[in-house]
Amino acid sequence: MKRKDFLKTLALMPLISSQMKVNTLNKIANSLSNTEKMPVLFLGHGSPMNAIEENEFVQGFRAIKEKIPTPQAILCISAHWETKGTYVTAMQHPKTIHDFGGFPKALFDVQYPAPGNPDLAKEIKNNIKSAQIGLDENWGLDHGAWSVIKHLYPEANIPVLEMSLDYYQSSQYHYDLAKELAWLREKGVLIIGSGNIVHNLRMVAWDKINEVGYGFDWATETNEKVKQLISNGNYKQLTNYSSLGSGFQISIPTPEHYLPMLYAIALKNDKDEISFFNDKMIAGSLSMTSLIINC
Repeated sequence: MKRKDFLKTLALMPLISSQMKVNTLNKIANSLSNTEKMPVLFLGHGSPMNAIEENEFVQGFRAIKEKIPTPQAILCISAHWETKGTYVTAMQHPKTIHDFGGFPKALFDVQYPAPGNPDLAKEIKNNIKSAQIGLDENWGLDHGAWSVIKHLYPEANIPVLEMSLDYYQSSQYHYDLAKELAWLREKGVLIIGSGNIVHNLRMVAWDKINEVGYGFDWATETNEKVKQLISNGNYKQLTNYSSLGSGFQISIPTPEHYLPMLYAIALKNDKDEISFFNDKMIAGSLSMTSLIINC
């Protein structure tokens, strides 16, 4: 190559590089087609045993699926992936994580081999402006995700991604971050928050572990108050739940099971409706209350 042509090539390299980046982003942006607006779910996942047991709660999960168009992908915010920073799983084949102990072998034998979607993970990363989002290739699907999603899509044929909970951030951070995911609803992505509104394992009434509907007064009152605030659209109080009294402090001793609910309600707009299902207490200090947001 002549020196003159070589210098021309060097001068064009930044433009070529820039165009390559644009083409890459366009490819990612087209990874999913536009669809009708998808619902949003918050699922009270309860015990990991719900993955293999037949009960009214898993029946409720299966029934709610009938109200949902088939998604192109699922983004799950699970109580069981806490990190420093916010991450999205970006592997082709997420592993099934058995992140618990003391349960029957049959539960550890469960696999949920849903594919991932690395392109969608990159698109999510690029579209969120309020936080630095990392791409994770080591995590997979924890039981907060697969134990409930398997009842909605047992064929494991829908790509599933997880978004982590930054344990060092405020509930307002999570609520605001969730709002930046709203565009996914029109890309055929079913967003699922998986946790429990009331979740205090230290206070579980083990002698009533199988008594569905039994809740301590403080747990029942907290659950009902949360539902009331959701129905009234009073989300500011819900993000500042620690100021709502001792019942809330006992019911939500740590935030990780409560925060996925905030991700769900943050995605509601004025035209959406919220309805509750699986709305029962168990073991005194756990609520299985779940909700669907639909337009």
